[in-house]
Amino acid sequence: MEKEKALQMYYEMVLIRRVEERGAELYQAGKIGGFMHLYIGQEAVSTGLIAAREPRDRVITAYRDHGVALNCGISANEVMAELLGKVTGTSKGKGGSMHMADTEKNMWGGHAIVGGHLPIASGLALGDQYAGNDNVTICMFGDGATNIGYFHEALNLSKTWGLRVLWVCENNQYGMGTAVERASAVDEIRQKAEGYGMKNAQVDGMDVAKVYAAAQEAMQFVRENAQPYLLEVNTYRFRGHSMGDPERYRKQEEVKKWQENDPIGIFRAQLLRESLATEAELDALDARAESETQKSVEFAEASPEPGMDELFKDIYAA
Repeated sequence: MEKEKALQMYYEMVLIRRVEERGAELYQAGKIGGFMHLYIGQEAVSTGLIAAREPRDRVITAYRDHGVALNCGISANEVMAELLGKVTGTSKGKGGSMHMADTEKNMWGGHAIVGGHLPIASGLALGDQYAGNDNVTICMFGDGATNIGYFHEALNLSKTWGLRVLWVCENNQYGMGTAVERASAVDEIRQKAEGYGMKNAQVDGMDVAKVYAAAQEAMQFVRENAQPYLLEVNTYRFRGHSMGDPERYRKQEEVKKWQENDPIGIFRAQLLRESLATEAELDALDARAESETQKSVEFAEASPEPGMDELFKDIYAA
């Protein structure tokens, strides 16, 4: 991995962590309403995946979408403003936490309905097929989404029609408060692709370098063969399912064990070990991420709320 690429990935992971932490503070202070699902612990997943894509490739995800938005190039200012429901947010303050999107950056949205965006991903890929290009659609979803109809319909169509979709299951071990082994007939989610004759793989989602390499390989396969691919990324959320989660379904010892495998710490150690960065360079990136996050909070709090006339705008897309 080139140094510039590696440092950018490290910076994005730290920025996601800082934005998420400040978002949690603002939520607890009553400045963010509705539901909010934090990505803390899973930063290596979207960072590795999106670092492997080309700008023309599409990204669509579920409701744990703040990190994905940042990786796609949506600014911290826009993300924070959207969280606070301000007009300067990426969805003009109307979407909130679960609906970050910017089609100009090929980020086709966070989606609140579990699995509801998977058929949309097939549709995006079908549109590219009609257009005669080899763009790849990256569709991210949680392990819980693999137990519902949308998942099977979307995977079946993508294989039947030869659609260029990289299906990415972010297996963070729990669907809300239910452990994977209690809800799924198979512990390895990737095995579900076998029923559709679909190529699949599994990767350690706490190691961004491994995710990046696996994503590169998978996307090359999808692009060159005009076939879908299922990549299961094993990861772990350090916080609850959402901000209101009392977390009675897992023990703190389990959480602490995973936290020892922190994705940012793993990558930092790797960069130092391979002489791709110095302590001073990484400390400077940490400081830069902290500064950008603080500025985003100031920007969001100073931004106006949407006016009443916004209720009747953006209802339909022309």
